Amino acid sequence: MASLDSFKSRRELNVNGKSYVYYSLPVASENGLGDVSKLPVSLKVLLENLLRNEDGTTVKAEDIKAFAAWLNDKGSAQHEIAYRPARVLMQDFTGVPAVVDLAAMRDAAKNLGADAKAINPQVPVDLVIDHSVMVDNFGTPDAFEQNVAREYERNKERYEFLKWGQSAFENFRAVPPGTGICHQVNLEYLAKTVWTKDEDGATVAYPDTCVGTDSHTTMVNGLSVLGWGVGGIEAEAAMLGQPVSMLIPEVIGFKLTGKLSEGTTATDLVLTVVEMLRKKGVVGKFVEFFGPGLANLSLEDEATIANMAPEYGATCGFFPVDKETLTYLNTTGRGDAQVALVEEYAKAQGMWRTDEEPVFTDTIELDISTVRPSISGPKRPQDRIVLDDAADAFAVALDKEFNQLNEAHKRAKVEGEEYSIGHGDVVIAAITSCTNTSNPSVLIAAGLVARKAIERGIKVQPWVKTSLAPGSQVVTDYLIKAGLQKDLDALGFNLVGYGCTTCIGNSGPLPKKISDAINAENLVATSVLSGNRNFEGRVNPDVRANYLASPPLVVAYALAGSMNVDITKDPIGYDDENEPVYLKDVWPTSKEVADLVRTSVTSQMFDERYGDVFKGDAHWQAVQVSGGETYGWPESTYVANPPYFEGMTMTPEAPGDVVNARILGLFGDSITTDHISPAGNIKAASPAGRYLKEKDVPVVDFNSYGARRGNHEVMMRGTFANIRIKNQMVPGTEGGVTKHQPSGEQMDIYDAAMRYKEEKTPLVIFAGDLYGNGSSRDWAAKGTRLLGVRAVCASSFERIHRSNLIGMGIIPLQLPAGSGWSDLGMKGDEVVTIENVANIQPRQTLAVNIKFADGSEKTIQAMVRIDTENELEYFRNDGILHYVLRNLANG
Repeated sequence: MASLDSFKSRRELNVNGKSYVYYSLPVASENGLGDVSKLPVSLKVLLENLLRNEDGTTVKAEDIKAFAAWLNDKGSAQHEIAYRPARVLMQDFTGVPAVVDLAAMRDAAKNLGADAKAINPQVPVDLVIDHSVMVDNFGTPDAFEQNVAREYERNKERYEFLKWGQSAFENFRAVPPGTGICHQVNLEYLAKTVWTKDEDGATVAYPDTCVGTDSHTTMVNGLSVLGWGVGGIEAEAAMLGQPVSMLIPEVIGFKLTGKLSEGTTATDLVLTVVEMLRKKGVVGKFVEFFGPGLANLSLEDEATIANMAPEYGATCGFFPVDKETLTYLNTTGRGDAQVALVEEYAKAQGMWRTDEEPVFTDTIELDISTVRPSISGPKRPQDRIVLDDAADAFAVALDKEFNQLNEAHKRAKVEGEEYSIGHGDVVIAAITSCTNTSNPSVLIAAGLVARKAIERGIKVQPWVKTSLAPGSQVVTDYLIKAGLQKDLDALGFNLVGYGCTTCIGNSGPLPKKISDAINAENLVATSVLSGNRNFEGRVNPDVRANYLASPPLVVAYALAGSMNVDITKDPIGYDDENEPVYLKDVWPTSKEVADLVRTSVTSQMFDERYGDVFKGDAHWQAVQVSGGETYGWPESTYVANPPYFEGMTMTPEAPGDVVNARILGLFGDSITTDHISPAGNIKAASPAGRYLKEKDVPVVDFNSYGARRGNHEVMMRGTFANIRIKNQMVPGTEGGVTKHQPSGEQMDIYDAAMRYKEEKTPLVIFAGDLYGNGSSRDWAAKGTRLLGVRAVCASSFERIHRSNLIGMGIIPLQLPAGSGWSDLGMKGDEVVTIENVANIQPRQTLAVNIKFADGSEKTIQAMVRIDTENELEYFRNDGILHYVLRNLANG
């Protein structure tokens, strides 16, 4: 449907003889909108979206005018808008449950007497299967083939289901396993920077935008594609035609000057940016990069910075279109016509990067030349450590984080080996994840470190599990062309798969003798990975300290074998003559790296790898498809019909008060979505493990929580089951345990929740700051809802999880300063009542009454973090999926 176009902005753009329709921002400015030329480019993208989609209902002229008002107050008076992204990106961990929900919605539509095919994506959806491969095999030439074969054995039921979805739904494509990480496939192939579609006999051109079911969807902002992560339930609503409800955000300008100094990498730069922006506080805000320093960064460097927006807390980290954008589009085979369109469109819309500084809410500045080699850890991406201080920082962490300083020199003998291991020894060294594997400079640098190490006669320490999991097949091509893959192979960094692997928790088991030694002496073993997430309990259940580092530093730490080694001063190994070898002896120069990148990365590689990308290998082609417009739901421990729509009626009931609720958990600060709904290992003794054993699934085939997100029975039992989560109702414990009240009996959180359900007792959660930070994990909200939780009371919320809670009909309540649960002296045996729920309005305060065990009471005023009218509609419908389903079923 064409826009109402109140500002008469519809125009034609001719590019090399082809005509496109577009909605011109300069013309709209002349026709009553006012001068918006100094808006940040990221907001110009949002403004164009509203101009093009003005319908008088979800988008009105006053919403468009709000962007001109934004310039006057720089975002302090925020305005709600309805934003429609061009497309949706999914990975399989979140994609499978999203397709499960769509299949369940089709069943529910039939039950309501509506057309099942009304449940169908309205915008293009691409699902990239990249989160399922595990590092079971490593350090051998056939590790890749073995891991792929095991992946298909484990995930046969999931892949059959996804193939059904590909045939049942329109506008839905699945990129087969073994292609690459969704963000790199997006960057290298799917994204266009300027999107087009045929409408009413014309070709409409507009900015490429997307939302994705992975928080690191932001990586594509490096290619000037506005995109960010949303929960799976939000993504489903977007693909079903619902706008994304949001406030016009504040935009923080990040000025970059200077150039990286010799010996530093894009990873060092991004870890510095993460630290600075976390300190600044940018949650819920856009960050846009500008300044002369951009001229000294490659697009892959910019994508590295954009990727880690979730780690610095921003909605996105945006880079405007410039010459480097065009070069990258050319190199990756987008075609001359597309590149010409991007240049002409960006210049016509004022979206081309110039020296003129936009108006920002606030700015921050970094001279890139001051960046120093760094790592981050041991638990959070924002905790940057200058490399010179890394060994000392681990000693501090051993004391402060792990309470092991008195036993710092403790060693454990490894059975059958001549060596022992101790605190701080690196047992996993993984070149993994999307942050760095989009960037040839750091991967070439890793290969050169390997080559120089071999030339100096040093090897990886025998207790280190090494792996290389590139973001795309193109990486393998240029490493082979550069002659560096054989060097990485020689150190044990053989290809293990194309996928997230270690960063998502698919590191696979450590060799048994290493695992046994760690657990026998309760060692604080470490991992070093080139990823973006290092939350506790995420990487591997045997590894307690995790450090993010550049790929060449991953290789260096594998050689040194320990975080106790100061690799800036101490030897990282000894050659055959027992002479010390230092990091400076194996570290490549910037010129060496640049020369190899220039000669090794070619556009032909992209053309060949993406020429038939949806075909897949022989494994994928052999996957069978069955089912029609609705799914048959065969017996499966991977895919099951969820209970969200049971008993649903066309008219929603008003949400009831939360009366005499019990507390399921008291949590501290920085509880991540990985704490709430882990992605990795399923413990045999956990509720989920017991369920799978009851279903005759052997422990060796448990797979991971992430792979089983299509089965609500597993995921309910996995909610709050992270092995490192600390429920302060049960001090001194780790893992998903709580106390049932009023009995005081200690038990698994799932078991307590089911007992409360039998007793018809509602539940609430209390937590500290940044509740739900980390991945855009919808199961962290779905599982919470299925356990019976009605409200989450926290000091602050991370953006995506707050939205997901609303999407599942849970009230997010922000506690006032000084009224956190610890300030109030709560122990978890209190009774909580929240009234007037049916009449709540966005961001109002609501009375939370807390009755203590001694009979005393306190009432606090908490802010309802339902921020917009759209979110309120979702909540009143008992969730976003119910809201969408009712609208579609009503025709």
